[in-house]
Amino acid sequence: MVDDKGKNMKCLTFFLMLPETVKNRSKKSSKKGNSSSSSSKLPPVCYEIITLKTKKKKKMAADIFPRKKPANPNTTAVQQYHQQNLNNNNTIPAPNWQGLYPTIRERNAVMFNNDLMADVHFVVGPPGGTQRLPGHKYVLAVGSSVFHAMFYGELAEDKDEIRIPDVEPAAFLAMLKYIYCDEIDLAADTVLATLYAAKKYIVPHLARACVNFLETSLSAKNACVLLSQSCLFEEPDLTQRCWEVIDAQAELALKSEGFCDIDFQTLESILRRETLNAKEIVVFEAALNWAEVECQRQDLPVSIENKRKVLGKALYLIRIPTMALDDFANGAAQSGVLTLNETNDIFLWYTAAKKPELEFVSNARKGLVPQRCHRFQSCAYRSNQWRYRGRCDSIQFAVDKRVFIAGFGLYGSSCGSAEYSAKIELKRQGVILGQNLSKYFSDGSSNTFPVWFEYPVQIEPDTFYTASVILDGNELSYFGQEGMTEVQCGKVTVQFQCSSDSTNGTGVQGGQIPELIFYA
Repeated sequence: MVDDKGKNMKCLTFFLMLPETVKNRSKKSSKKGNSSSSSSKLPPVCYEIITLKTKKKKKMAADIFPRKKPANPNTTAVQQYHQQNLNNNNTIPAPNWQGLYPTIRERNAVMFNNDLMADVHFVVGPPGGTQRLPGHKYVLAVGSSVFHAMFYGELAEDKDEIRIPDVEPAAFLAMLKYIYCDEIDLAADTVLATLYAAKKYIVPHLARACVNFLETSLSAKNACVLLSQSCLFEEPDLTQRCWEVIDAQAELALKSEGFCDIDFQTLESILRRETLNAKEIVVFEAALNWAEVECQRQDLPVSIENKRKVLGKALYLIRIPTMALDDFANGAAQSGVLTLNETNDIFLWYTAAKKPELEFVSNARKGLVPQRCHRFQSCAYRSNQWRYRGRCDSIQFAVDKRVFIAGFGLYGSSCGSAEYSAKIELKRQGVILGQNLSKYFSDGSSNTFPVWFEYPVQIEPDTFYTASVILDGNELSYFGQEGMTEVQCGKVTVQFQCSSDSTNGTGVQGGQIPELIFYA
């Protein structure tokens, strides 16, 4: 019986092919006597089971992604049968069921989760949540080198039942469906567990599909959790994508519920991050929120002393001396987490000419440098343009890479200094993704003036978004001319087209919203 139980920690089990000494092989062959010529030609191999242990907890994605919509009820009889196989171990009642399916792929799929001709069973899931699933050794061995070693390798054990306590039944079924049916059926609440199963049983194409699913579902709300899991699963591409989101939308990521679920190592890596685009008071508050949840995980009373205890040396990765003085005085200094000496020294750091030595990092983070995409080749002003009376200037744009729109650059007054009230908005298919109401002061020059969203807005490639602004001001302003339909800005290509929301004359060739300000 093959049993890959795990006690208090998760295990990744792999069957590796290792060369066996010729000497040992010759001894075996001499004891057995004459053997067939075909068997003597086989390469001398043996299989060693290697279990990789990790203290990190395998994270479920139920709270990370929205649930998948139920399948369309208008399915064929064969599709309904396959769906029934997901839930039950059925046998085929028809005597000539093979004739119903024209291809070997379809006939093979009938065997998925089916007791008919099953020569092995798996008891999958932790104690109290197990499910007994049928399997067919030949099919499994064709789909996974681990199953091949398990059933046909030299260390194979001829057991009818195999226990797998560290894989969830739904994830194991998803892997079996890929092996039997050549179909990838991923759900938001099981994709991480499916990735774990695909890694454990070395099913690389399914693992890649899981990673692609996670990348397309990536947002500020789940980026910190996925960062932790991507390191566990050793997926550097996914790790890099997580960092891009965390850097650009740092404050949203740090305020998300998922941030409190990360492990200590991931917490340290985030607090150490030089390009984190967030105010330091937000970083400090996020660390305290994480410490509170960590106290609960360790069954410790939630107190100031225990918060500091679980944070340990990570507390000094927070760059408290770089906070605004008001943020420090009204926030960190009164949190109780800092000692009296630390509080006094930091106040001296702000005010004294001779600054004390601090354990805290005292250099401000570099953050991210915003890029500007300018879509006009020239600008102008006339005696009767560009005037604002509460009408909307709007333009549509699309990018070829994921970016994060931080704000717009807008033209200002052409008649001397003036102040404008600007309501900026970003939409996708009519849904508002970000908006902000603010004021900006123009000095009478033809320069553009930045107006920012509260948080950067994530923009996916190859989809048109609508950028809009409603300006309120008494003065005429400059406006753009000789607009371009496509602009190359660094490694990002931006395309522009006219928007039906524009009621004040802005379009591709001329008007307002001359710049998109973004992180990439």
